[in-house]
Amino acid sequence: MYISEQEVRDVLTFEELIPAIRKALIDYSAGRINQPPRTILRAGNAEDDRNGWFAVMPVVADDVMGVKNVTAYPGNAALGLPTHMAVINLFNRATGEPLAVMDGRLITEMRTAAVSAVAFAALAPLHFTGDPASFGILGSGVQARAHIDALRRVWPLLKEIRIWGRNRENAERLAAETGARAVAIEEAAAGDVVLTATSSATPVLEGRWLKQNALVLAVGATASTLREIDDEAMLSCYLVAESRASVERESGDVRLSGAKVQAEIGEILAKGNTSTGTAIPTEGRVLFKSVGMAIEDLVAARLVWHALAAKAK
Repeated sequence: MYISEQEVRDVLTFEELIPAIRKALIDYSAGRINQPPRTILRAGNAEDDRNGWFAVMPVVADDVMGVKNVTAYPGNAALGLPTHMAVINLFNRATGEPLAVMDGRLITEMRTAAVSAVAFAALAPLHFTGDPASFGILGSGVQARAHIDALRRVWPLLKEIRIWGRNRENAERLAAETGARAVAIEEAAAGDVVLTATSSATPVLEGRWLKQNALVLAVGATASTLREIDDEAMLSCYLVAESRASVERESGDVRLSGAKVQAEIGEILAKGNTSTGTAIPTEGRVLFKSVGMAIEDLVAARLVWHALAAKAK
């Protein structure tokens, strides 16, 4: 059974995905997920930032097994193509029976934003003494849009959204469509909450622009040699990871700055503000770094499979 992107779009919602991701992150940190490191191969198709990569991401959890094959080609943006494309294979854990092959592009987009929404909902009440008021976004692509949608589900008071993109026209278009403002990078970076969702290979977020108590959600630069955040920002933040092992292995922002992971988000979700013996600071900066995990794709694919199976009855 092949499930197209449109079929995924018809049934996958943030209302169901966000709590499913929350549970998955808790289960991951508790050691209940069988998820080996993903295998990443460079495509070798170019010598510059057009050089893509191909990854294989297997995982076993609950009643299903799955593997996502994903490609990331930053240069595709200039060609009018998605920078990330994927296919997910879903299997019955009890019998090994293949259940479905589904397009994974939208799943990747939505689960990434859902992870950030879960992290925000966990960290913001621990970090801020009042409600954060402004949301700055560095990047104007699909992740910027998806994060606005996802964060609005867990941040009902979100009103002020500032968007910066290297393509000013794209930033202005996204701002107009989402009720945001297109601004200079310094103004976007000065929000209470800042999202970095770029394909940059070198830092675009400078620590000198951040508020002293900023919460940063970093989802771009997913490769050990790529960066979107400078040393000042990385080293001035209390660092929370989606996965210690994945972030320390795959994040250039972490590896090249020497920043140390203080906690996993799943630990905080499970145990609150005492998970690591040190509390999330109310003074200073906090940064949540994600690189994407197979378990997130699996729980999303499982939701799609069950929704379509229910419709077919």
